[in-house]
Amino acid sequence: MKERLLALKEEALQELAQVANQQRLNDLRIKYLGKKGPLTEILRGMGGLSAEERPVIGQVANEVRGAIEEVIEAKQAEYAAAETAARLAAETIDVTPPGRPVARGAVHPLNKVIQEIEDIFIGMGYTVAEGPEVEQDYYNFEALNLPKNHPARDMQDSFYITDEILMRTQTSPVQVRTMEKMKGQAPVKIICPGRVYRRDDDDATHSHMFTQIEGLVIDRNIRMSDLKGTLLQFVRELFGPNTQIRLRPSFFPFTEPSVEVDVTCAMCGGSGSPGVQAVGLAGNSRRRHGASECAGEGRLRSAGIQRLCVRHGRRADGDAEVRYRGYPSFLYERSALLEAVRAFIREGA
Repeated sequence: MKERLLALKEEALQELAQVANQQRLNDLRIKYLGKKGPLTEILRGMGGLSAEERPVIGQVANEVRGAIEEVIEAKQAEYAAAETAARLAAETIDVTPPGRPVARGAVHPLNKVIQEIEDIFIGMGYTVAEGPEVEQDYYNFEALNLPKNHPARDMQDSFYITDEILMRTQTSPVQVRTMEKMKGQAPVKIICPGRVYRRDDDDATHSHMFTQIEGLVIDRNIRMSDLKGTLLQFVRELFGPNTQIRLRPSFFPFTEPSVEVDVTCAMCGGSGSPGVQAVGLAGNSRRRHGASECAGEGRLRSAGIQRLCVRHGRRADGDAEVRYRGYPSFLYERSALLEAVRAFIREGA
């Protein structure tokens, strides 16, 4: 039996030495070490051996099994390493070529202008106030001296959700809410930027939604000259130190006295175009919202931040489809153009 084991070992090692693939190696493992293999058959016949022969044959059988298993494990490790190397070679990524470019985003021109305006007014001591875009009819109209059925409402026809709830047509409700919150305390210095809505047909100069900013100052001894000085400082910070303004008397049904402000063109310094409206709020409206009798008030309102986008190279009014939409091509173009216009204004200053 010992000779059979040694012969089996020699035969197995010779066949294992000639193995060329993993499948053949697995077949030989089953052939020699499986339950029906010759080694198992020999071990089952050890029951007929004497007590003296049994441990000797057992030791030889274990040595044969160990030798075969050692070669098989070595071969398996060799094939596993070769398979891993082949897979890595097939999946290799060449990191030397440049990667695909990642497009950079850009701040929308409207948001950029809003940020600049907020920085300017914060530097003058104002705070930024916000309010809901879905507003009550009372705050949007009635609290501004526009009762129901007032003809002045026709110019600001809005989107109504119910008879008393609508999309705000101006940011003025923020001023009313602020005055109610202050309960007659002064001073108050706020600006109110935000989106507003009108039932306008979209065209080159109109939109059902646009961005507006208003300002409110309540304090003692506030005069129209303070409003003019604030406006002049504002436009010079935004458009350049040589910018001039012109105040023209105008009529607004919810304020008195009222003026419009023309601003010289930021690009050519010519006649410019109307872009900012400045108005003074009537005294009875102040009393209605809790402002004291002795408190003066000035109110600055932009006719739309879109028009102030002249700062960005051209009026955004001409871009009816992109004034409130984030088209990437528009943003990339305006982002580069903005830097060029800023450099132009700095050189001209």
